[in-house]
Amino acid sequence: MTKSAEKWHSIEVSVSAEAAEAIEFAFNSLDASGTAINRLGNAHADTVIVAGYFSELPESDVIDAEVRFALEAYGFGEDVVSGIAKSDVEQTDWLLEWKKHWRPTKVGGFIIAPSWETVDDTSKILIRIEPNMAFGTGTHETTQLCLRAIEANIDKRDTFLDVGTGTGILAIGVALLQRRSNGGGRIGTIVACDTDVDSIAIARENSALNGVGENIDLFVGSISDSTLPADFVCANLTLDVIVPLLDLLIARAKKTLLLSGILVTQESEIIGALSERGFSAAEVGRAGEWISVLIRVARPTAAS
Repeated sequence: MTKSAEKWHSIEVSVSAEAAEAIEFAFNSLDASGTAINRLGNAHADTVIVAGYFSELPESDVIDAEVRFALEAYGFGEDVVSGIAKSDVEQTDWLLEWKKHWRPTKVGGFIIAPSWETVDDTSKILIRIEPNMAFGTGTHETTQLCLRAIEANIDKRDTFLDVGTGTGILAIGVALLQRRSNGGGRIGTIVACDTDVDSIAIARENSALNGVGENIDLFVGSISDSTLPADFVCANLTLDVIVPLLDLLIARAKKTLLLSGILVTQESEIIGALSERGFSAAEVGRAGEWISVLIRVARPTAAS
């Protein structure tokens, strides 16, 4: 189903407010096309409704298993969930919900805003993101961790590979950052991929919206041995996806590899996996329940 489809399937979980992020994590693991939190008109509500939107509805036992796993990973019992409901939702309902709740988000030297918001702050790099069904609007901690790490570590002409691009926000951020750093001049080659067809379509729209559509090469799929290496490789995925790809991600990175979508409780696992591959000096960023991990990949230079 494409983003222009008339209806989406919705799963709504009534849960203690403190466990809302665990449910969002479960929905992401179930390949939700988007999530939203309804605080029922009370910013300090004890119970919220977390909704996940799907083009195809997962089986009930699969939903239950992912919710249990996510709650356990975040340190909660199943008693924090008071109900799970399923329904169909109009595409326009999704857009209206975003317009109600999404406001510009400042992340380091960036500000992320929807297309309808007026932003007067010219000191920051403005990234416009349309509220479509793809992960990466700048509000999630993993996206923010990646943007901060990119801003602090990428060089102005580094090539960049974004694995699991979602809305394209990280690739767009790199293009805009390098353009500003180079005074509007040449930037590094930027390639971004995602296994979800709709996400790539959305990323193309967002790239064009930000005036960098010609600077980012987007494709449907994942990386392989034939993927060209890049100076800076970023994979904001989940640990269960990252680990099988880890050797390939390291091989594609010429200088820097940035990983995120990893829970704090999974830090030892990813650090261990990197240590096994000879990387003991990982730089760990933290935000809420999430971490990012950055490593410097030293490549031998050719003998003169």
